[in-house]
Amino acid sequence: MASPENCIEESKSSLTRLAPLEAVLFDIDGTLCDSDPLHYLAFRELLQQIGFNGGNPITEEFFIDTVAGKHNNDIAVALFPGELERGLKFLDDKEAMFRRLAAEQLKALNGLDKVRKWIEDRGLKRAAVTNAPRPNAELALSKLGLSDFFQAVIIGDECEHAKPHPEPYLKGLEALKASKDHTFVFEDSVSGIKAGVAAGMPVIGLSTRNPEHLLMGAKPTFLIKDYDDPKLWAALEELDKSGSH
Repeated sequence: MASPENCIEESKSSLTRLAPLEAVLFDIDGTLCDSDPLHYLAFRELLQQIGFNGGNPITEEFFIDTVAGKHNNDIAVALFPGELERGLKFLDDKEAMFRRLAAEQLKALNGLDKVRKWIEDRGLKRAAVTNAPRPNAELALSKLGLSDFFQAVIIGDECEHAKPHPEPYLKGLEALKASKDHTFVFEDSVSGIKAGVAAGMPVIGLSTRNPEHLLMGAKPTFLIKDYDDPKLWAALEELDKSGSH
């Protein structure tokens, strides 16, 4: 295992080619807030109610493999093969339950305020890019006090292809009139990291909930625990030195 010091050294120069930085793109669920436990709870409860898996609660492993970061159409197909309509109706109920839980319990990831300030101080453009339905995205941003922070919110459902396809991230760049050569992405899921990488940008992966070895398989530039991670600040400092604003 590389020592923490080596990891910091390795990550330091990883963003410098982006200078001068123009924009930062963020996923929402698991990236701005630790919302996966609330999604897991809603799925577990509602699937149990309909006798899914013989009435046994789904495991966190099942949730990570089948649900985390994926688009609702794909989740519906995985959970209810051959019954897409039923699957989508189930997911509508699940999203409503998630919003009830989120309205009470959603909290920002550690250090998010610090990153927000860093971005605002440099006048960088920013967009949120998510596979979540728009009502979820808007609720989360409002609850986190970020509704005015983002200049664009791109929803996978409103694109021809959701993540892991690069289209949502390319649309984010387009909405901000930013170049992929001067933008990086924060993401926490395999499908999200793949989407950002396919769109030609460095992706900083957050190991909020998903196992690090799975995230690394999607080729992030480096992984951080949260926005207080020294690796992140070493890289941003080096980027600043390389001629960012």
